[in-house]
Amino acid sequence: MTRGRFITLEGGEGAGKSTQVRDLAAALRAHGLEVVETREPGGSDGAEAIRALLLTGAADRWSPRAEALLFAAARADHIEKTIRPALDRGAWVLSDRFLDSSRAYQGMGELSDADILALHDVGSGGFLPDRTFILTLPEAEAEARANVRDGGEADRIGGRDRAFHQRVAQAFTRFAAEDPVRIRPIDASGDPAQVTARLLEAIRDLLA
Repeated sequence: MTRGRFITLEGGEGAGKSTQVRDLAAALRAHGLEVVETREPGGSDGAEAIRALLLTGAADRWSPRAEALLFAAARADHIEKTIRPALDRGAWVLSDRFLDSSRAYQGMGELSDADILALHDVGSGGFLPDRTFILTLPEAEAEARANVRDGGEADRIGGRDRAFHQRVAQAFTRFAAEDPVRIRPIDASGDPAQVTARLLEAIRDLLA
């Protein structure tokens, strides 16, 4: 049996990741593939329990180190319980966020990128996606989309200040430059169907 493929969608708030996971999954199913849609933090029973801890409460509920450890624990369970079993039976897995979000959101302050990667090595054996797409939008458009989506009420991480989210965007840009084989930027502007078409074109080699 051929192993499945693991594709992750990354980007800042309002980039359209959830929409594209859903629409890309539908397009891949039309190709006759089994597709598992998932998300981070979450995607398994244990990881969903941790998600509730991470995304609710006051902005200072967790220290940066505690937050990074919680994300790493959720990811370890997600991989073990959901991602690897699906890949082993030949399914494709599409995830709304994965390791690179932890690198961008948690690995640029008290903790470094190397710290986040070390946690991932311990918790998940360094497991990486086959391909990662970073959905990119102009800052103003992303903010407008996020406000419509959240009704002005963001979670404790999404609600951080503009400077924080600008640093996140810069981190994603750096990751794509450093690892262009795995990590590729995708223009997320325009109609969602156009964005899905761009994603399909960018995985054409994996479908061959």
